[in-house]
Amino acid sequence: MRKMGLDFGSKTVGVAISDPLLVTAQGIEIVRRKSENKLRQTLARIEELITEYEVDEIVLGYPKNMNDTEGERAEKTLAFQEMLERRTGLDVQLWDKAMMEAGIRREERKEHVDRIAAVFILQGYLDYLKNKENGSIAF
Repeated sequence: MRKMGLDFGSKTVGVAISDPLLVTAQGIEIVRRKSENKLRQTLARIEELITEYEVDEIVLGYPKNMNDTEGERAEKTLAFQEMLERRTGLDVQLWDKAMMEAGIRREERKEHVDRIAAVFILQGYLDYLKNKENGSIAF
């Protein structure tokens, strides 16, 4: 089974998938939507990818502010997490990606960066799992 990493944005969702051994993450797609509040097609596409790649867990980037507070984007991410869990039946882990986004506003990123962000989200989680398994959590 594989893990899926998601970078949830207002108009796009970057998607990454782990290899079957849970060692590396690869960016596979950017799911685009016409409106921030239209998620039906986005969720349907994510479900297709879950089936195609035999995903057993989702890791969702959690955009905390640099001062470790939660803003509007974090609230929307929590709502998306709930939708994903309800619709897919899978566990959805939140993964704080504040360090990765330090000082970079989403509006200023190039389109391909969402896919790369999903890779970083998932790779960080895979590294955490590996270190946890080996009994040596290192950050």
